[in-house]
Amino acid sequence: MQNKALPIVSVVIPMFNVGKYIQQCLDSVLSQSFRNFEVLCVDDGCTDDTLNIVNQYTDPRIKLIQQRNRGLSGARNTGIFAAKGLYVALLDADDFWAPDKLKLHVKHLNENPHIDVSYSPSVFVNEAGEPLGIGQFPRLQNISFKHVVCRNPVGNGSAPVIRRYALLGHKKLSETVGRKEIFNESLKQSEDIEMWVRMAEQKDNSFEGIPQPLTFYRVNNSGLSANMDKQYNAWFRAISALKSKSTKISNSMFSLAQAYQYRYLARRAIQSGDASKALKLIHKALFCNPRIMFEETGRTLVTYCCAFLVIAPRGFYQQLENVAMRLTAANAKRY
Repeated sequence: MQNKALPIVSVVIPMFNVGKYIQQCLDSVLSQSFRNFEVLCVDDGCTDDTLNIVNQYTDPRIKLIQQRNRGLSGARNTGIFAAKGLYVALLDADDFWAPDKLKLHVKHLNENPHIDVSYSPSVFVNEAGEPLGIGQFPRLQNISFKHVVCRNPVGNGSAPVIRRYALLGHKKLSETVGRKEIFNESLKQSEDIEMWVRMAEQKDNSFEGIPQPLTFYRVNNSGLSANMDKQYNAWFRAISALKSKSTKISNSMFSLAQAYQYRYLARRAIQSGDASKALKLIHKALFCNPRIMFEETGRTLVTYCCAFLVIAPRGFYQQLENVAMRLTAANAKRY
């Protein structure tokens, strides 16, 4: 009888040729200490062994949905529309969760009915799923519209647990192939931040994080530097399109958001060992809006210095990064 009851959480996992990762992903969901969930695995046109692996699972909470390839946003949308839970938890198939992920987010949302999107810090892991000693540790409270536009506190697509009615209430007005969009299916990158900005503009202060790192976000540095211009251009197109329709994104907010995006990419360039690219990006960040130096002095200085120190021992950057994080945390409430 319990299997027929509506789940509290719907876990949406888009899948496209993720045979290398899907077992670790699904095992992390099935190992959750919170048990009342369904798992919606959306086959977005897989051609590898992903489906063979998924079909080996016999847990009745796992449901397979198949469709022609629509991309990440399209697969997420399909899963969200099929969801029956009170909350929707997004999980990309190459990432995985800590065992208490759902329990802590459900508690957070239950105790704070004004919060629409609950998220957590993330730990970066390598291809083998091993922690890299770095991660995303965003601002957790008092999230303004500016914070969402400039800093994307959610961080990545495997971090949030969201009220389902909030997602369905923030649909894009246009239609694609006869159905409403939630995530913008025309975007191949930056679809997350585009969605969070739309949600934040319609309902302020609906984002809040919990302090425990509960998401393991897989980073693949191969070819990273070559894709940085593409990443920035995708972000720029997405946010520019929102700015053209928004009454809340000012020119100064937009330039500050650009600066933060350049700095984020500079840090990724440092992690991949591309000093030249890192220097170009951090200089663009400072030129675009020097206010970034005053808002987050520690992290900006560390990024600038480490662009010169890529050849130093690998642990040196992390030591400076840890100092910067402490400085940022100590000053976060001032902004």
